[in-house]
Amino acid sequence: MQKNFYPAVTFTLQYEGGYVDAVGDPGGATNRGVTLATYRADVKPGATIADLKAMTTAAAAAIYHKHYWTWINADALASGVDIIAFDIAVNMGVGRARQFLAQTASLQPRARVLRLHALRMGFWRRLATWARFGAGWTRRETACLALALRAV
Repeated sequence: MQKNFYPAVTFTLQYEGGYVDAVGDPGGATNRGVTLATYRADVKPGATIADLKAMTTAAAAAIYHKHYWTWINADALASGVDIIAFDIAVNMGVGRARQFLAQTASLQPRARVLRLHALRMGFWRRLATWARFGAGWTRRETACLALALRAV
């Protein structure tokens, strides 16, 4: 594992929070950002909402490593790029993170981090849910950008 997995997952877990089942959130019920379906598939087949609520941080981190860090090949990314790309993957999906990474592949690490930031903010601003979630997404992205730039 690249040295940045632990700072990245620690950051992301701060923003994914605990158990949430927000009305209007298409992700449905999650704990630490992990859906019940993912928890059932990776940790405990037949898990209930109570099981999801009791999920440990270590279990969430293992899921994040397997389904996000590895799937975006973060170990091969430059320091800082790995952090922001990982948070994008968790928050917006691996497919979108890969798309953004492909669009920024020719850039140097600092410029790439800045462009990934701009792509994510631009995408969020176009969503119908921006009015409801935009302030929180902006706080998260501002903090993620700062962390990623410190790592470049």
